[in-house]
Amino acid sequence: MAEGKKKLYRSNEDRWLAGVCGGIAEYFDVDSTLIRVLFILFSFVVGGGLIIYIILWLVMPPEPDIDTPQPVEEPGGEE
Repeated sequence: MAEGKKKLYRSNEDRWLAGVCGGIAEYFDVDSTLIRVLFILFSFVVGGGLIIYIILWLVMPPEPDIDTPQPVEEPGGEE
């Protein structure tokens, strides 16, 4: 995977509920308050903000912990 490629994760540090708005803000490099306000406005105007938030909560993976080592696959696979 290329180093410059960004992935969309739920934020572990900038979260109020599930980290969805914080993760979107980190991905687009904007303030998370702006994303939260947009979600609230979208909820009142269109009426689907809460449903979209819950769907994103279920679909977006959590941000991986930097301290937790990732499993390494051995060459040759399982036998």
